[in-house]
Amino acid sequence: MEENRYFFEPSPNEANVLKYYANGEWRKSETEKYMSCFNPSTGEVIAMAPQCTREEVEYTIQKAGEAYPAWSNTPVTKRVQVLFKMKALIDEHLEELTVLCAKEMGKAYLEAMGDILKVNEVIEFACGAPHLMKGESVMNISSGYDTVNYRESMGVFAGIVPWNFPGMIPHGWMAPICIATGNCMILKAASFVPQTALRIMELWHEAGLPKGVLSVVTCGREEAELFLSHPDIKGVSFVGSTKVGLHIYSTASANGKRVQALTEAKNHALVLRDAKLERSARGIMNAFCGCAGQRCMALPAVVVEEEIADQLVELLVKYASEVNLGKAYEKETGMGPLVNEGHKQFVLDWIETGIKEGAKLVLDGRTPNVPKECENGSFVGPTIFDHVTPDMSIGWEEVFGPVLVIKRVKNFEEGLALMNDSEFANGSVIYTQNGYYARRFTKETHGGMVGINVGIPVPIGIFGFTGHKRSFFGDLHCMGKDGFAFYTETKNVTGTWFSEETDADTGKVDTWDGTISSLPTDDD
Repeated sequence: MEENRYFFEPSPNEANVLKYYANGEWRKSETEKYMSCFNPSTGEVIAMAPQCTREEVEYTIQKAGEAYPAWSNTPVTKRVQVLFKMKALIDEHLEELTVLCAKEMGKAYLEAMGDILKVNEVIEFACGAPHLMKGESVMNISSGYDTVNYRESMGVFAGIVPWNFPGMIPHGWMAPICIATGNCMILKAASFVPQTALRIMELWHEAGLPKGVLSVVTCGREEAELFLSHPDIKGVSFVGSTKVGLHIYSTASANGKRVQALTEAKNHALVLRDAKLERSARGIMNAFCGCAGQRCMALPAVVVEEEIADQLVELLVKYASEVNLGKAYEKETGMGPLVNEGHKQFVLDWIETGIKEGAKLVLDGRTPNVPKECENGSFVGPTIFDHVTPDMSIGWEEVFGPVLVIKRVKNFEEGLALMNDSEFANGSVIYTQNGYYARRFTKETHGGMVGINVGIPVPIGIFGFTGHKRSFFGDLHCMGKDGFAFYTETKNVTGTWFSEETDADTGKVDTWDGTISSLPTDDD
């Protein structure tokens, strides 16, 4: 691989020093600030990510702006040819990308593979841009007048990316639809885990994406503020905490930019007495332990009818205790580590909070059994609290780890009311065999993504990711038809043509210039 295309400078004795990608080339940052990137399975430092300077971020924005006119004028059928090539490259490098994602972020092998496959899921959808960008038209909308509606690209967008999905979110949720619609995009990769995003950027380059159309930087918050105020940035897509998301939404929108901010969650499942208990328990276990709980569609809270609560808790403890922890990139590992030591301590602090608040700790994951080579890794095992009451903060706040809380209720109505009392509304789940209650739940739950006997009701990329309440700030969600609407603006063109006999000097023109067909005429 050519030197100017390689995303890091190899070092035989030290961690690789990463670069950033702007104007179609890999560039070494002039910064003196670097962030250590860890392999959380072992605790070793594997890379150093630059905190790009303000000047470097401004340069990246400038070059994206310069690339926009040519890219937006490239026929959409030609733009998606790059996406078709990219899809093939992701397939070709799937194993490599899976291992890289697992190694730097800590999610288990199959979870990491899913992270990468979700990139292709949205690329495949975005390849439909020639159809999905089609406008509308009406001939003779008024006598002799036609109106045509077009969808057009807007300019340069910024994508501010979290650390929990290093592939899927930047190169799936954000980039494909943005560039397929004729825009340019700058991705701010998460400094904890930037290597997957950078490696996939190499593949976009290989697929033939013109310089400046897609860029990837790592930087601090001060430099990232440029994306919220710079006049050349037309919109911002963000995934992360509610506090930061609300700041981005209020600041960027005040500066006239489009914003979609996907934020925190505390998803709940309601388990009714008629549920298939063993299958439901396995679904719940997967949903709260998967990705070590580090996903906004995890299932960290279960509301269960008292009549079956003891049975369900017994099954959950049994199944969760069987999960084997180890190196994330080894295929036999059931659950990997948390992303780093800082986040591990954050989760441990929440477990301590649950104990102090009086919740019953029925499975303690604070000192899990791990292989000897993982003793310095950032591991927390599956943890379950029972008898969690509404006054306990651990039942309502996002922990973002493999911690499950059990809330006991008398019936469906009490359970649904308890769930809807949350300030968040990403996902909600019901486990039941009763169609009546399933339908009521679907209608009455506040959750934007609903699962009926599905613990992780994340929609396929042809649908939007539809969080509600304080789980989302904005008007248009990512992916699906909303995604195409977010990255485009509409233009209506109304026209009429004069016949050869028309006398422009003597022809009468009404105050609406003919565009209201119901106005009375001299003949009426």
